Amino acid sequence: MNDASQSRVIVGTRVDSTSYAEATARIMAWARAGESRTVIAANVHVVMECYDNVTCQEAVNSADLITPDGMPLVWVLRKLGFPEQTRVYGPDLTLWVLAAAAKEGVPVGLYGGLPDTLITLQRVYSKRFPALRIVYAYSPPFRPLSTEEDRAVVRAISDSGCRILLVGLGCPKQELWIARHKGQVPAVMLAVGAAFDFHAGRIPQAPCWMQRLGLEWFFRLLVEPRRLWKRYLKHNPRFVWLVMRQLCGS
Repeated sequence: MNDASQSRVIVGTRVDSTSYAEATARIMAWARAGESRTVIAANVHVVMECYDNVTCQEAVNSADLITPDGMPLVWVLRKLGFPEQTRVYGPDLTLWVLAAAAKEGVPVGLYGGLPDTLITLQRVYSKRFPALRIVYAYSPPFRPLSTEEDRAVVRAISDSGCRILLVGLGCPKQELWIARHKGQVPAVMLAVGAAFDFHAGRIPQAPCWMQRLGLEWFFRLLVEPRRLWKRYLKHNPRFVWLVMRQLCGS
């Protein structure tokens, strides 16, 4: 169960106060025990998708751990009682978890991304973490799976012995997927956002200084303007307004 004293609700979505070390320790403990758990790295996009869709909000808020992936959420958490809060960024948390899994011999799996991306990812991760055991990798089709196909996926993940499953389907699809499969997949399911594309080198990451200033969204907009401009135009101004209202108590 999540400790309510260590979390805050931001525009309707719970965000937990944690760190890379603490989040990794919790994930590894669950993985060693073979527990079916869900972990989400929340940013403004996630929060606003939840604000607009109650089903998504329920799925996200039911997660066992929700980290502050974006700097705006870090700043709000600091205002709401966690002055030392730092960012727990999904792509970096993924690397922390993979390093720990390699050290402890915990098998991991990959779900999502394009087939070529998964091939590259396995090569990149294996090179970076030579002891890492990647026992499952699947690129699902760009359509809903049939009931039988979904059952086959669950069986394959279970049979692989995977105990940590990285899920990269994009928001909100990945958050909904891991919520639906909690209790079915015997692994810690970590929604990793764009981590697959970043780590495979398909999309460049923002420089560290832009990330610290909360300008990663601007960098990504420059890189993928046709895909992302509607998202940021729709979500960012409303998030600022809603947070200001929340902080002002209205």
